[in-house]
Amino acid sequence: MSFDKPMAIPGAPGSDDDGCATLSADDMMVQATAAAAFLKALSHEGRLMILCHLSSGEKSVTELEQKLGSRQAAVSQQLARLRLEGLVSCRRDGKAMYYSIQDPKVIRMIDLVYDMFCREPRLA
Repeated sequence: MSFDKPMAIPGAPGSDDDGCATLSADDMMVQATAAAAFLKALSHEGRLMILCHLSSGEKSVTELEQKLGSRQAAVSQQLARLRLEGLVSCRRDGKAMYYSIQDPKVIRMIDLVYDMFCREPRLA
């Protein structure tokens, strides 16, 4: 693939008449960097499981500990990474911390991962 010419991305926002958008090589690099950071945040089993549980709605740290069978320190460490990446948000209610998914791309990705790895395959 050559990066000398802008790349057409079918169905991308800002599409032309053919349904393609063009990105310069610099814009592609910016987007590739963002995509890599997003995928790295998801590429840990613990973080992925947290996001799976949060996909059904807000959960407290205690609820996540119980669902994951993990210690509070381990869950909090993974939540901190997800928060740092802007994927989850938190709120305090008394002593409890509640987390929810902040980035809509997370829901799309969790749905895709679920379809690919968790849903039973349809037999033809």
